[in-house]
Amino acid sequence: MGKKNFNWGAGLFIIGYHLLLLIGLPIYLYNNTPSTTLVTLSLALVFVTGVCVTSLYHRKYSHPTYKINKWIEAPILFLATAATQGSALRWGYDHREHHAYVDSDRDPYSINKGFWYAHFLWLFEKPREIQNRVVSDLLKNKMIVFQHRFYGLLMVVTNVMITLFFGWLLNDYLGAFFFIWLVRLFLLHHLTWFINSLAHYWGTQRFSREHSACDNYALCLLTFGEGYHNYHHTFANDYRNGIRWYHFDPTKWFIWTLSKLGLAHDLRTADEFRVKELIIKDSCGEIFEALKKSFHDQKETVEKKVHLLSESLLEKLSLLNKQTQQYYAYKKEKIHDHDLLNKLDLEIKILKKSSKEEWKEFRSFYRSLVKEKYPARTQ
Repeated sequence: MGKKNFNWGAGLFIIGYHLLLLIGLPIYLYNNTPSTTLVTLSLALVFVTGVCVTSLYHRKYSHPTYKINKWIEAPILFLATAATQGSALRWGYDHREHHAYVDSDRDPYSINKGFWYAHFLWLFEKPREIQNRVVSDLLKNKMIVFQHRFYGLLMVVTNVMITLFFGWLLNDYLGAFFFIWLVRLFLLHHLTWFINSLAHYWGTQRFSREHSACDNYALCLLTFGEGYHNYHHTFANDYRNGIRWYHFDPTKWFIWTLSKLGLAHDLRTADEFRVKELIIKDSCGEIFEALKKSFHDQKETVEKKVHLLSESLLEKLSLLNKQTQQYYAYKKEKIHDHDLLNKLDLEIKILKKSSKEEWKEFRSFYRSLVKEKYPARTQ
């Protein structure tokens, strides 16, 4: 990387604050004992500013998976600006390019260029020119354009305001500088960067193996739910990353809460049939791979059973999907044929029960044949 291609602004800032922390924090800790409140508030701000980035920069701007009320968009954008991850326009552009060209040379932070490149070294390169056609929708948002135009100033102002407020609140301005600003920034940056690096390097690939993205459940705890990355790259237009109620995805919960308060609407989700279809097909592929490597004495019988189970399950799920769509279409059109609606409702219940039983049978059969449930991706 030559001097001409070096991103002097971002590069010097990242190197500078890391050096300041490395030298200054030990000196501060030698002379001061930070209060539990200060540390707790710093970690809380990591969470709050992180969720503001993932909910707004990522799931709203990069992937328009929901619509948001302007009155709540402004304060979230304020806190996302304090996260110091670039303007929403730049962030959204790079991320859309990442999804469009994942793992190729055109991917801004391709894992194929190395773990540390994907983690943060890509930020030291001169940023690519933003193509308006890629972010034409974002350019219509006046708040995004304003933030992009004055990002450097706004980033400093938001962080100074937050640091001064907590410094005044705790009567510890130096402690606030190190913990509320620098330590928070260090943690938030590296946790976010893990999504570009670790989530493309280590984990499971349950939904698609056509890209490097992996689901890493441990990473979900550190990245506000963004660790379900294989699912996200496969179903990028879903406002959720963790699709089950028990999946740790605070960003999903935050967006859902906004919708219940009337501050967000039109939340988009992936088709449940399509999700299960991919799981079934991927599971079949793993079973066939496992059979090739094994000395199973009834390979043909097992393969035949796999085909029968999967085809029957897919057929039922497809029919259930069609009838459910038809039922809600009738309800939307306000068709008052109660006999028809009751008949459809009964058929849907029967299909749900039988498909659930077949799903359990298929998954049980799958587990009995594949020792490692979802093998981790290896480089």
